[in-house]
Amino acid sequence: MASLDRVKVLVLGDSGVGKSSLVHLLCQNQVLGNPSWTVGCSVDVRVHDYKEGTPDEKTYYIELWDIGGSVGSSSSVKSTRAVFYHSVNGIILVHDLTNKKSSQNLTRWSLEVLNKDSSPTRVIVTNGDYDREQFADNQIPLLVIGTKFDQIPENKRNEVLTRTAFLAEDFNAEEINLDCTNPRYLAAGSSNAVKLSKFFDKMPGFSDRKRFGAGNFKNLHYD
Repeated sequence: MASLDRVKVLVLGDSGVGKSSLVHLLCQNQVLGNPSWTVGCSVDVRVHDYKEGTPDEKTYYIELWDIGGSVGSSSSVKSTRAVFYHSVNGIILVHDLTNKKSSQNLTRWSLEVLNKDSSPTRVIVTNGDYDREQFADNQIPLLVIGTKFDQIPENKRNEVLTRTAFLAEDFNAEEINLDCTNPRYLAAGSSNAVKLSKFFDKMPGFSDRKRFGAGNFKNLHYD
């Protein structure tokens, strides 16, 4: 059997937002019973049929790299994470819909990756404000996923979802909101499943050819 091409997607966000539960749901189609804190990085794999049902259909391995979510601005913390930021084909930014701070921190997470080869002064983030032009030339596909949708009070949902929709717009990214303990949010044919598939369909164009080559990773667990 011929080996399948691989692409690498980072899963970024603060500790406690549900990244590990999300990755488990995406890769195993099951709820993670006892999620634990991720130290360093943990990698799981999902099989994806690129452009399914078309003449260009091809099967890929999607490697989802769940990066430990300790927020830190020190050079040592960032340099430790930076080892995982090479040969990236896509980024999933995860935030807790009940925690506004976790949403605001997505800017820091994304810029940490996109500016990994720049000096710290190139990253402009002050009191939650940032230079949106830093995303203008980004060619790495982004997807924003909000978790714990079920925990938003009914009378707050419109307010929260309006705020996060603007956040996704800032990143020029699609947005998915879900409850990681309920697989129906990613059921086949649902709007969320369609958005996810379209996001993964963007990966092969970055995977090999010239720019963000996917690595040939054999060891899939780093935690």
